[in-house]
Amino acid sequence: MKKKDTLSETMNALRNEGYVDDLNVLDDQIENKTKKKKYPIDDFEVDHYFRFEGVSNPADNSILYAITTSDGHKGMLVDGYGKSGGQISDKMLNKLQIK
Repeated sequence: MKKKDTLSETMNALRNEGYVDDLNVLDDQIENKTKKKKYPIDDFEVDHYFRFEGVSNPADNSILYAITTSDGHKGMLVDGYGKSGGQISDKMLNKLQIK
C-alpha cells in the first residue's frame, strides 16, 4: 500500500484493506484492544510501516504499523519515534525497528 499525505488518510486506507483492530505495545507483546487479546513478539508480523513527520512541531513525529497476528487479525499500531517515554523490551524494539 502506498502512503497517503496524512496519518489519518493512511489509516483510512488501511481500514479499507482490513486493518481494523486497535493495537498497543505492552513491554514484550502487543495488545489487540478490539479482541481483548495479547500477542508475544513471535505471534505477529509487521506488514507495512509509514513514518509521519510533524510539519510545525518535531514532537508530532509518528510511525503507523500495519500488523497481522498469528491468528489472522489485522490491526494498526501508532507510535511516536525518537526519544520515547514508554518502556518496551529490547526484543520488541528490534521487532518494530525500521530497516
